[in-house]
Amino acid sequence: MHTLGWIGLGHMGAPMAKNLLQAGYKMNVYNRSLEKTASLVESGATKLNSPKEIVEQSNIIFIMLSDAKAVQAVLTEENGVLNATKEDKTIINMSTISPEESVSFAQLIEAKGGTYVDAPVSGSVGAAIGGQLVILAGGEKKAIEISKPYFNLLGKETIHFGSTGKGSSAKLAINLLLGIIGQGIGETLLFAEKSGLSKEKVLEMISQSGMNTPLFQGKKDMYRKEEFPSAFMLELMSKDLGLVKTAADHLDITLPLAETTNTTYHSAKENGKAKLDMAAVYVELRDQNTE
Repeated sequence: MHTLGWIGLGHMGAPMAKNLLQAGYKMNVYNRSLEKTASLVESGATKLNSPKEIVEQSNIIFIMLSDAKAVQAVLTEENGVLNATKEDKTIINMSTISPEESVSFAQLIEAKGGTYVDAPVSGSVGAAIGGQLVILAGGEKKAIEISKPYFNLLGKETIHFGSTGKGSSAKLAINLLLGIIGQGIGETLLFAEKSGLSKEKVLEMISQSGMNTPLFQGKKDMYRKEEFPSAFMLELMSKDLGLVKTAADHLDITLPLAETTNTTYHSAKENGKAKLDMAAVYVELRDQNTE
């Protein structure tokens, strides 16, 4: 049985790592803030002191960090991943980054003889806890097959989109839709509110309509109570929409909804809503329309 390594124990990484640990795999864990390893260590994981030690003592290493800057750091720092990567090491990067960044990181890993898989996920904290994520994979078919037993514990479905970077492209595509839907719900509620409609009745109307979705039901109480505990932080949604804009510019395509949504989430982030759930874009829209 492979020994697994996990780097990055934030809101998503911790429950994902715990699912693999509970399945009986031996696991080494590392997080820059070492206190975040405590719950995994209590469950049987081994805490190590650097990304380099994780790679040295593990066969398959998962990285789940907030952005490409953080991934770059754990790869290239003095005690980083690259200093221990060799032929028998598989690095699975589950962070949301751009396709170009994914290809660049793959080249660094492969230059050391290792194997790289980009496998960002669709789904937020609840899906991570329940092992119901959708894994969006890019990389060589053989590497994906090796990774499948672990993906099957982390998610309900793995979709292999093709070569390295394609998983990252898929993640940006689905998060673009997520951001647009979030803004759409916010605009709908604002329009209804300004029209004098009962918010509770509008929420019920959406629930009973063809526009009802698991996403809406998961955030319905947030809109009702106007409390937005983070399942997917607004600042991360803003980051991803920025990556979409960069990718769209590179592809030379015009995406009007993406442009507008990116602007709104960026404004919400700058106006103090960064750490709230992405559904708080509703409050930002309302604030923008308050005289």
